[in-house]
Amino acid sequence: MMKKFLPLIVFFLVGLTTVNAQFTINPNGAVTPQQAVQDILVGFGIQAFNVTYNGSSANAQNVSPSVFEFNYAGTNFPLQAGVLMQTQNAPSVLNDADLLALSGQNVTNGVIIEFDFIPTGDTLSFRYHFASSEYTSYTCSNFNDVFGFFISGPGINGPFTNNAVNLAVVPGTNVPVAINTVNSGSAGFNSPATCAAADPNWQANSIYFTTSYNPLFSANTQIVDFNGATITLSANTDLVCNQVYHIKLAIANALDQALDSGVFLEAGSFASDAVAVTVATVSGDTTIVEGCTDANFIFTRPSNDVADTLLINYTITGNAIEGTDFNFLPDTIIFLPGQDSVIINLTPTQDGVTEGFESVIITVELINPCNDTIFSQGIIFIGEGPIINISENDPIVQCATDSIPLFASASGGYAPYDYEWTDIGGVSAGTGDTIFGSISQNGTISYLVTATDQCNFSNIDTVTITMNQTLAIDTMGTVASSCQPTGVVWGLATGTTGIPAFNWTGPGANSTNFIDASVWEDIPSGWYYFTVTDNVCSVNDSVFVDLLDPPVASFNVSPLSGCSPLEVTITNSSQNGTSYLWNLGDGTTNTTTDLSGFTHVFTDSLMNQAYTIQLIVQQGQFCSDTAVVGIVSTVCGCTNLEADNYNPYATVDDGSCIFPDPIIEAPNVLTPDGDQVNDVFELDWLNLKSLRLVILNRWGNVIYDETSQDLTLSIPSWDGGDAEDGVYFYRYEGTGIADQLLEGHGFVHLIR
Repeated sequence: MMKKFLPLIVFFLVGLTTVNAQFTINPNGAVTPQQAVQDILVGFGIQAFNVTYNGSSANAQNVSPSVFEFNYAGTNFPLQAGVLMQTQNAPSVLNDADLLALSGQNVTNGVIIEFDFIPTGDTLSFRYHFASSEYTSYTCSNFNDVFGFFISGPGINGPFTNNAVNLAVVPGTNVPVAINTVNSGSAGFNSPATCAAADPNWQANSIYFTTSYNPLFSANTQIVDFNGATITLSANTDLVCNQVYHIKLAIANALDQALDSGVFLEAGSFASDAVAVTVATVSGDTTIVEGCTDANFIFTRPSNDVADTLLINYTITGNAIEGTDFNFLPDTIIFLPGQDSVIINLTPTQDGVTEGFESVIITVELINPCNDTIFSQGIIFIGEGPIINISENDPIVQCATDSIPLFASASGGYAPYDYEWTDIGGVSAGTGDTIFGSISQNGTISYLVTATDQCNFSNIDTVTITMNQTLAIDTMGTVASSCQPTGVVWGLATGTTGIPAFNWTGPGANSTNFIDASVWEDIPSGWYYFTVTDNVCSVNDSVFVDLLDPPVASFNVSPLSGCSPLEVTITNSSQNGTSYLWNLGDGTTNTTTDLSGFTHVFTDSLMNQAYTIQLIVQQGQFCSDTAVVGIVSTVCGCTNLEADNYNPYATVDDGSCIFPDPIIEAPNVLTPDGDQVNDVFELDWLNLKSLRLVILNRWGNVIYDETSQDLTLSIPSWDGGDAEDGVYFYRYEGTGIADQLLEGHGFVHLIR
């Protein structure tokens, strides 16, 4: 817990910046109410006595589970240290008249700390936060947990016990600070009318409410996980110098004990008017170190006495020399209106001279409103940078390993220490006082460890690993595998002690752990891991069993189609084979052991035929690959039905058709007399596919011209028409089956 080292000085930690700062409480748990008042809460210008807890003596050694010393240094919580009073685990306060009157509800359990005090000045002020788990869901409900600071004594006349007044009020009003008067401005589950009844301006009071401290409240399980709190508020009042006053600091649950509340009181802030000097250091005590830490002297005046400018002179004493052992400090402290604290920084000079601890004392001398002379004093001790010593281990191992613990322990500096490890080449190897190193072969490997204390003083030492191993794997060998498990692997160990044990692992189908043999047979391709263990050590190695390139069947056939008989040329382009089995699809098979090509004739005179040529390429007994090529043998010949050599089986005309010559014969007389003999003039023909007949009179005029392109349907014929008897000239043009042209002419005698 924090102590007052001089009658007029309160030392506490402020301004500390850390990465993982969080709420902490007294390491021994809760504190007694007597300790909370005398050692933590009371500050400058106050003499406190007669401390009680819930009406009983507060001098007992047992601690209250509801009164804690807190430290919020390095967080965003405005009160860096102080006393927490919370209702959790607190005893009953059912009969406290002041809490009953303030709440308007029945109160259950709570904390009431009372004491008498004598102020040296004419004012009193202290700072606080009210927090509750009732926020925000139970805002404006009857669960209005209550707290108050009830002060009584000369010049005070109020409505509470002994004419006390409540100092815990909304700034600028007489409205008590409570859940229903200071909150987020939202009524939660309840009616806004309830809040308005407690304070018509309740929503305007939300400027005094925050939830930004909630993560800090939940950081420690010994306090309540509060859901909201007020901002920093100040309790102030005027007093009469050197008179006896009584104050009651009280907080309680209302209606039930389901959700709790608490009030945080700032350390040293319960003070009477004057200027107090306090000290803040990183270490939390009164010592700083040359070249490492500095200190702040904090001049504070009462928060209720900040309206005017105030100039304070002070003296600097001690055996440290200003400007030599530390920086020059200002001669005068100036408080501007509205300013309640001024901080000056003291930075020690690292001079490299051994001087022991040197002191700096700042003293403020004031005359208070009661004409008493008051001294406020702060003291800092300046220490020198230390020499860091490092103790370490230098392990000796008998086997290669990557898990060798390396230790380092520093002393002589300002603990705790940070440790940085690198290998000899400067590559980071880890942090902390213990890491794990590795060594893979006989000899030594060194690591460097740097120990740095909290003042950034450091030293470097070497940690060496020595390896003395005799066991080794001398040889690893393999035989490649085909596409079946035909591979072999073996290993040879030397330098064994005792009878070694062998262990193989790999993708072998016959075992995943082939133990106690240096050879493994009938295995597929893949990585195999070999471990040899003797009486002292264990070593391992690995080897890859290759896979023979698999057989690849590939061949070409030319041509792929043609007239029967079809002769083709076959070329073999296969790979990685030892024998080649041919099946030509027409019942012919052939087996060879080389890649030579050959020719083959496919004969079929009756119909078209498709053949599938298959090649099976084998590599040993178990590996093979197959390729196929399809060809078509076609029956070729004359496909024209009218040709003399028409082939009914041919599907491709090969141009060999032979056609007969066309023949045209004509009669020489036309007697259209109806006797069915020579009634029309038409030509007799053979082997024609078209025919034209033209009739001309003696003057050369065409009297008939007819052409037939399909003689099976129609034949040109002249019936004489209305021509007169006589001789007429005719000519014809015929086209043979093979497109032969046949022309002729003659005379016909028309007789009626």
